[in-house]
Order: sequence, then structure tokens, then C-alpha cells
Amino acid sequence: MIYELKSEEFPKCQPLVIKGKHIEIQAIIAGNNPGRIFVDNRFDPTSGFVWFGNLDGFAFIGNVNNETFTREVDAFFNNEIIGEAKRLGLQWFEGFGHDPSWDSAIEKMFNKRNLEASKQRVYLMSRETYQVDREPQIEQTYLVEKLTAERLASEVYQKSPFLQNKLLHFWRSEREFLEKGLGYCIVYEKEIVSVCFSGFVANQYHGIDIETVPHHQGNKLARKLAHRFVKDALVQNLVPYWDCMEVNAPSLSVAESVGFELQYQYTVYEFPFT
Repeated sequence: MIYELKSEEFPKCQPLVIKGKHIEIQAIIAGNNPGRIFVDNRFDPTSGFVWFGNLDGFAFIGNVNNETFTREVDAFFNNEIIGEAKRLGLQWFEGFGHDPSWDSAIEKMFNKRNLEASKQRVYLMSRETYQVDREPQIEQTYLVEKLTAERLASEVYQKSPFLQNKLLHFWRSEREFLEKGLGYCIVYEKEIVSVCFSGFVANQYHGIDIETVPHHQGNKLARKLAHRFVKDALVQNLVPYWDCMEVNAPSLSVAESVGFELQYQYTVYEFPFT
């Protein structure tokens, strides 16, 4: 059997995770970010998967050799997950293993699906690697502002579905973001055009989400915000964490130019919900 845990039961999965790795999983277990967890045993879980609350995917955790669990996963997705995922607007499964040993298990569990694979890279920042001298200058018409309670209450924010949607994609509320996260934005003529903020938070690790609206890309705004975020995080003894697709050259370029160092790569699998 596969069981869904209640949120107050999530800490039972703490022994199944690797500290500092895939902080999205740890953020959900800690209750910082929304998500759901399904396990083999609700009293003493040894294997399971996490469904991210922002609908960005699934992560398999725990004992990969638990065949009682792994042989039930595909049927469980058919009966319990896929229908709900479709109702939420999802068309694809995206998932990965918390440990590389899950890769072959995922391929076996979903061997009847049209499974495709891609690579992700994870980077971390430290005081020793930060390239402070590489912070770019940007045009004076762009204003860099910290995401504070005052900023989120402003008219500029209230008229910015771009930033509102970004924050609420990761956080239950703006209040929770302000309590646990960190972020900056760039304003151009009373419009928020670029953001960089904590998407997931687990202990001292802050997973960065960063985006610039299309008509302002190419102006080094993402690099500017990444520097501001990193400076603030390091002062607070936080660890900036950067996770992006291996084929996302612009994101890799920003991360590496600021001084993020590659820690590991992992495989992401996907298949269509048909």
C-alpha cells in the first residue's frame, strides 16, 4: 500500500533525506513550502515520493530497493495521481530520485510510459567563491529594490501579477515569504520587470528563483539581482542554492559569472499524462 501523510507527519521522512541536497524536498518536509508526501508506511516510512506544492514535479526518497513500494508506484499514479494532476492543469510527469540509485528504479517503474530524460545542475555559493567584482552596472532607469512588507503593500506590487504569481507559485502567502524568504526586484517606470527571490527554504539553504520579463531581457538585470541576493544572503550566513536545466545556457551563465560552484548533477524524467 501507498499512503499519503498528513502535514504534521512529514517529519517522519526526515531520516530519508540527504542534508543540503534537493532542498525542495527538505523545505516541504519542514513545512516551509507547500507539498504532499506519499509513503510505504505512515508510521515508519522507508520509501516514498514528494509532490511539490508548486506542481513542478515529484521526487522519490528513501530505500530504492523496497520492491513492495516500487512495484505499486505506476498503478498508484494511474489510480490516484494522474487524474488529479490533469484537473490541476498538468499534462506531464516530471520526477527525479533524491539519490542517483533511483534512476534505474524510475526507469523500471515507468517502463511502459514514453519516458524521456534530461539533466539538471545544482550550484552553491560561498564567501570564498563569490565574484563581487563582476557585479554589472545597469541603466539608471532601472531601480533595484528589496522585497519587503512595504514593497509588497505598494501600488507597484499590487499592479504586478508577474511578481504576485511568482511568489505564490512557491509560497502559501506573501506573509510566509516575508517571514522565511529573501528577495529583490527591479522596477522600470512603475513596472516590476525582474525578480530574484527564495523559492524554497530549508535550514540555511535558499533555493533561488530568478526571471526577467521578455521585453527587458539582455540588459543584465538577472545578473544584477543575483549579486544583490547573494550579498544579502552571505551577510546573514545563508547559502544561496541554484538549480537549473543543463541546457539552460543563460541561467548557467548567470550562476557561474556570479561565482556559484557546481555541486552535482541529476537526472529528471518526464512522460505525458495520457
